[in-house]
Amino acid sequence: MKLLRVGTAGAEKPALLDAEGVLRDLSGLVDDIDGALLADDAALGRIRAAAESGELPALDPAGLRTGPPLARIGKIVCIGLNYHDHARETGAEPPTEPVIFFKAADTVVGPNDTVLVPRGSVKTDWEVELAVVIGRTARYVESAEAALGHVAGYAVAHDVSEREFQIERGGTWDKGKNCETFNPLGPWLVTADEVAEPQNLSLRLWVNGELKQDGTTAEQIFPVGEVVRYVSQFMTLYPGDVINTGTPAGVALGQPEPKPFLRAGDVVELEIEGLGRQRQELKDA
Repeated sequence: MKLLRVGTAGAEKPALLDAEGVLRDLSGLVDDIDGALLADDAALGRIRAAAESGELPALDPAGLRTGPPLARIGKIVCIGLNYHDHARETGAEPPTEPVIFFKAADTVVGPNDTVLVPRGSVKTDWEVELAVVIGRTARYVESAEAALGHVAGYAVAHDVSEREFQIERGGTWDKGKNCETFNPLGPWLVTADEVAEPQNLSLRLWVNGELKQDGTTAEQIFPVGEVVRYVSQFMTLYPGDVINTGTPAGVALGQPEPKPFLRAGDVVELEIEGLGRQRQELKDA
């Protein structure tokens, strides 16, 4: 299923995109798309049955904003340097264990919402990423294969980053990762049963119409199952938590000088095979 949330920011209602591409209203069945729903197999079954029966009312998408596909996100765990090609382009040694940092849930915006360039920023960068949404509590998971059973679904994430804040200002990476609007998510949460092989998805990103990233999750150093297993050794993952699994080559940081960092007025578009497409215009904060 392709689950999503539509409406004005803060007042989104749950919806579903059916097999024919028709937007359907879920608000008569569930209150929202969140961790509680993703952990409730019976509720998900009712949604699936209603979608298959054709009984869900259609929504007119004209002028309707698409919000983040997940409400009340618990935590966003991010994996750094998780693509062989991205490590090569930045001159970094591939990590021997996953690099973990966090984004606050309040960085999340809709897939087509405005992204704000932080005040004083000169190195705002783009990163298309596969987001993993947890649907079953994961604590000390024993194998990568078992870890996949804790995944509710997948989504497109844009891990916007300010590289000067992240790398040159001391401390951890978090300053360059948690600026306002720095995690557009969606348009859909695609349930795991519709993603047969998460290690064979193409990811692309364009800036002002120019293709910048053109990669595949096959390049991940630590695949999805291993990432979930590994993270679960250090923290408990709950339904509604999100893991951003890293970005392929093609970011501004890895390009020759002068590096083409983002500025107000730029337009970024990104997509992951089968998971939908985002578009953001950048403005000054």
